[in-house]
Amino acid sequence: LLSCCAPCSGGVLARAAALGLDITILFYNPNIYPLSEYEKRRDEQKRACEHFGISFVELPYEPEEWSRLVKGLENEPERGKRCSVCFFMRLKKAAQYAKAHGFEEISSVLGVSRYKDMQQVNAAGRAACQAQGVHYDETNWRRNGLEEARRAVWKELNFYSQQYCGCVFSLQAAEQHRKKAVK
Repeated sequence: LLSCCAPCSGGVLARAAALGLDITILFYNPNIYPLSEYEKRRDEQKRACEHFGISFVELPYEPEEWSRLVKGLENEPERGKRCSVCFFMRLKKAAQYAKAHGFEEISSVLGVSRYKDMQQVNAAGRAACQAQGVHYDETNWRRNGLEEARRAVWKELNFYSQQYCGCVFSLQAAEQHRKKAVK
């Protein structure tokens, strides 16, 4: 399960632990800016995995590669072309990891946030997995009580609450939004 952060994965982790499912969280998020934010989110994800007894794997932090791939898309809005490139990059790496380590299927919580488009994430997941011969599970991790479970876990474990999606562009947009709200 490719995860962007503990708040988004919390409901899935709780459900997997309750059902005794054997899953692995893969943390590959070269889009997160700055490094200190990346480290906070990574550490919270590790803490959540430890709490639920779920395996955690972190791939290298590669912000230069992410920046190279989204070059020219700096002015795209949230849910625009930049997000598609970002999702594909991360899901492709997850599919490669899955193939190399004997996993037959991957999924992600990249679409859990209300700020993301689940169809956009799933399209990137299908495309990324197709070339690797790995199945992409399109489960909507917001449904069937998982949104409520996610919020309960977030509250119970007192997760760090990030104020933007992760990339420098979403940070800038969040800061502009807060400035407008103050006026």
